[in-house]
Order: sequence, then C-alpha cells, then structure tokens
Amino acid sequence: MTTTAPRPTRTVLSPPPAARPARSPRRIAFSHTLSRWDFKLSPYLYISPFFMLFAIVGLFPLVYTAWVSVHEWNLIGGQGDFVGFENFAFVLAQPQFWIALRNTFSIFLISAVPQVIAALLIAAVLDRNLRGKTFWRMGVLLPYVVAPVAVALIFSNMFGDQYGLINNMLGRLGLDPIGWHSEILPSHLAIATMVNFRWTGYTALILLAAMQAIPRDYYEAAMIDGAGIVRQFFSITIPQLRPTLIFVIVTSTIGGLQIFDEPRMYDQFGQGGASGQWMTITIYLYNLGWGQLNFGRAAAVAWLLFLIIVIVGLINLAITRSIASNDSPEKVLARSQRRAARKELAR
Repeated sequence: MTTTAPRPTRTVLSPPPAARPARSPRRIAFSHTLSRWDFKLSPYLYISPFFMLFAIVGLFPLVYTAWVSVHEWNLIGGQGDFVGFENFAFVLAQPQFWIALRNTFSIFLISAVPQVIAALLIAAVLDRNLRGKTFWRMGVLLPYVVAPVAVALIFSNMFGDQYGLINNMLGRLGLDPIGWHSEILPSHLAIATMVNFRWTGYTALILLAAMQAIPRDYYEAAMIDGAGIVRQFFSITIPQLRPTLIFVIVTSTIGGLQIFDEPRMYDQFGQGGASGQWMTITIYLYNLGWGQLNFGRAAAVAWLLFLIIVIVGLINLAITRSIASNDSPEKVLARSQRRAARKELAR
C-alpha cells in the first residue's frame, strides 16, 4: 500500500493594483457661488432702503445740527467761528428757555395723560358689539383729518378772553370769565384741549386694533370665572395691551414735547403770549432761528430738546414696562377651567 504525500500548495501573489490617478479638485460653479452670496446678502439688501432713507432724512440732519450748534451760524453770513458749547451755555442761562421748558411739560402732561385714558375708554367701548361700528370708528377719526391750523383758529376763538364761546357760557352761569390767553394754566388747558381733540380718536383706533387681536377665549373664561366688565378690562385688556401702550406712550411723548402748531396759532402773533404764557421749546427755537437769525443757538436748543425727549422716553418706557397684573389672562383661563372641571365632577 502506497501513500502519496500531499502536494505543497503554492500561493500566487497577485500584482499590486495600479495606483489611481490623483483627482483634480472640483471647481465650484459661479452660479453656485452667486446663489450663496444671494442667500447671505439678500436680507440686508431688503432692509437697506429704510436705513438709507433714515441716514438721509434722520441721521444726517441730526449730525449736521450738532455741527451747527458748536459754531456761530447766521442765516445771512453762514458758518462762523467754532465756539464749542458756548451756544448751549447761553441758552441754558436764558430765563425764556426755562419758561418754555415749563410750558412744554405742562401742556404735555395735561394733554398726554387724559388723551391715553380717554383713548383707552373709547377703544373699549368700540370693541363691544355696537350697531353701526364702522360709523362710530370713522367718526372718532374725523378730528384727526382736520388741519391743525383750522383746529387752532376755531379753538382760539372759542377760548377768547372777551367774546369767546366758553366765557359767554360761564357768564350765563354766573361765573367770572377766565383769562384763557392772559393766564398760564388756562392757556395750557386750552391748548391741551386742541391737542386732545385731534389725537384722541387716532390713539383710540390704534388701541382698538390691539384689543381686537386679544383672543376671545380669555374673556369667555373670565366670564365663567365670574369676572365683570371692569375686572376683565384691568385683568385681561390692560396686560395684553402692554406693547401697544408702550408704543402709544412713547409716540405721545415725542409728539407732545415737539408741539408747535397749536401754540403757534393760538393767537395772531404766534410768539407764545405777551409774557411767554404758552411759549413752548419749539416756538423758542423758531424765534431764535428765524426771529434773531441765530442758527447756532437754535441748533443748540434743538439738541437739548432731543436729549430731553430721549430721557423722558426712556423713563416712560421703564414705567410702562412695569405695568403688570397679578391676574394674567393665562391664570384666569386656568382657574376657570379648573372650576368647570369641578362642576363636571360634582354632577
């Protein structure tokens, strides 16, 4: 018996694979790069018209006014020597500036505070289910479309010292006539009445638009919870109107401190009264620039008014943001839902 030895196995080595050629880097198409740039830059291009317009009509006049305020600047002679803060020091040393500042704040407070309160009440009434809602909403806006000069002329005659309608009515009631033009506080009340006549309806419509955006579920939940109309107004409406109230108060502050048309047209001279009874800062600025032809001092007054508006606006913003209610709409809704669930379980 013969045995065969196993054949030795041979391993065949395969040749090494050929080296692949190096791949050339892929070039990004120009259209792809252009679309990427468009994606990144388009948002800035869309908002650029606003900033360009603001730079032309807002920022440039502000900076240029600051430049004028530190120079001697005459309407006829033009730019003069650099004087630094001398124009500011001169304005702050004048008693007329402080009288104008007092009158401006007095008229602003007498007009702005009642205006916002009245606008809130009017908006709350218009938000109810009324017949002819469109008629009433258009009706409150009619005073706004009347020209300020026409309003000032009508009210200046109504508040006349001798032959005015208001004093004639007071005389029939046995009351002494009021010096609406000769006294300080009565003149401020008359001018504030003109301002409120024009702007209360406009402010009311802004607040009404915000009220209509409040979900009605909050009011239904408050009614189930037993809250009345007054409670709903202070617990639901006011907290939900906080952003709109901030906007209204800030814009009212800016407009109130820049008031010019009504006090300018309150009498035939337009100087703010014989002794400055109702002269505002804007009238004082106008008298410096176009009366005394001193644009440097007028520009200084303009910048002081700008700083005052910024400070008062920030104070109003801080006060308005602090407006809050312990009974937020979410809490009212959750409490009403719990009460409804307890009623269902009791059944």
